[in-house]
Parts: sequence; C-alpha cells; structure tokens
Amino acid sequence: MFYRLLLLSFFVIVSSFPLLSHAQEQATKPSTADASDILFSLSKADESQQPASGTLFTASAQLGFLYLTGNTRSADIKTGLDLRFERGLWRSFFVFDLLVKKTENDIEINDKEITKKFETTDQKWSFASQTNYTLDSVKQNYIYGSVFYEENRFSGFDSQASMSTGWGRRWYESRYSSFDADIGPGFKRDVTQVTPEEAALGITSKTQDTLILQAQALYKRQFNEHIEFKQLMTIKHAIEVGQNSIYKAESSITSKLIDSLQLKLSFIVDYNSKVDDNKENLNTETSAVLIYSF
Repeated sequence: MFYRLLLLSFFVIVSSFPLLSHAQEQATKPSTADASDILFSLSKADESQQPASGTLFTASAQLGFLYLTGNTRSADIKTGLDLRFERGLWRSFFVFDLLVKKTENDIEINDKEITKKFETTDQKWSFASQTNYTLDSVKQNYIYGSVFYEENRFSGFDSQASMSTGWGRRWYESRYSSFDADIGPGFKRDVTQVTPEEAALGITSKTQDTLILQAQALYKRQFNEHIEFKQLMTIKHAIEVGQNSIYKAESSITSKLIDSLQLKLSFIVDYNSKVDDNKENLNTETSAVLIYSF
C-alpha cells in the first residue's frame, strides 16, 4: 500500500510542474546525449523541438566493434544507451555502458598438447544517473542528485558505487561554448576482490565505505554544426585518510555524419588512489563508436 501511495504522489508532483516559459526555451539545439551529459543540463531544447506539453525526451545508442585475425585474434565490443528527460526546471539523465574484450590465448592441456581458446581479457559495465533542478530562470544555478555503479572484472574491484548531492552553476556561456561545474558531499562503496589466500580462508569480498567530496566540471565547445568537443573532469575524493579516491577525465570529439548518425572519438583516464599491489592505479581507454539518435 505504501508503494502505491508513493507512486501516486510521484505522478501528482510530476504533473504539477510548470510548463517551460519563453525565457527557458531560448537556447541552442541540444546535441545527442552521451556519458558526459549526465552531469549537467548543458543543452536546452529550442522552440521548434519543444512539444506543447513542455516535456522533451531524447535517446541515443552507441556501438563500436573490432575483430582481429591473423597473428592475433581478438574481438572487442563497446555499446551503450543514453536517455534524457526534461520537464520544466527538471533535467534527468540515465547512461548505461558495456565493454567486452575477448582474446585468443594458448591453453596448455598437458605437457605435449596446446590448444587455442578465446578468453575474456576485459569486461566492465556501468550505469549512472543524475537529476538537476534549476533554481533560477536564467539557468545559472542548480541543485543535483546523482548515483553511479560499475562492475569491472579486471580492475581489482568487484564493484564501485557512489551517490552525491550538491550545488552547481553555469560559470560561462557563449553562443558556441559553455562551462559548468558542481560540487557536493556524497557516499562511496568499493567492494574489492580477494586474493587467493583470502579466498582459501573463506573470505569472499571486502567492503570499504567512506564519505566523499564530489566535484565535477564540463567544458563544451561547438566548432560548427557538425563537430563538437567535450572535456569532462570528475573527482570523488575520500574524506577518510587511507581510503580510495577516484579521479577521472574524459575528452571526446563528436562529428555528425547524417542527421541521426554521429561518430564519437573519446579518450578516458581513470585513476584510483588505492589498489592492490598487482594492479595499476591508472587505466586509460581509447574508443571510436557510432551513435544513433532516435
């Protein structure tokens, strides 16, 4: 009964949001949503695309695939889904990403026989969501709430999750560029993988909980109607000394091929301050994917 009342209250609140005013609708045409758009409401719908209800929903899917044969045989796939919802002063984003890599390796069955087999050498998936509420009509200040979850099989962590809430502001805006940043307190949970010695003792996982200070910044530059550059910075700094902090940077260039199809080149740097001795603190990812908007 409680959940039914909660659901009913949610629809009543959403239906009561005011429609977008004329001042709120004056902005450039929004670009395709991607992983960095989750952080800030950088794009606003223009009047030609804004429906009479004051609600805007957009979605895009991305796909990248690489298959090698010859001396090296491997298969890589990167895919994701980006959803965006806008109504009145509210902006919400949801992003899902998946990366899988399989490589052919030599497997020794016995001392004399060796066979080849595809093995997973990289596998991770994540989702992130954020909702912003604009505090003023000129859209300079906003409050936000965000959640993040990731499972990376080869990172030394079974999973990493965080949530944060705070205040943000658009510090700079021109016809072709903008800069937004937000900051707020939050909570982070890392579930680390166990060593073989710990597994032999029956230990299945280790959980590390800590309060964090989360800061995010995004610079966006539109060179022309076809090419866009984005630089994203995310910091999740652990308050408690000795706990893991996360620092992440993503640079991307998106080029429009046709109205609904884009090519995105991106470079990601991901740094964890505290990892196992046999793991690297710094990880990078370079990718090229096609994005289809619908």
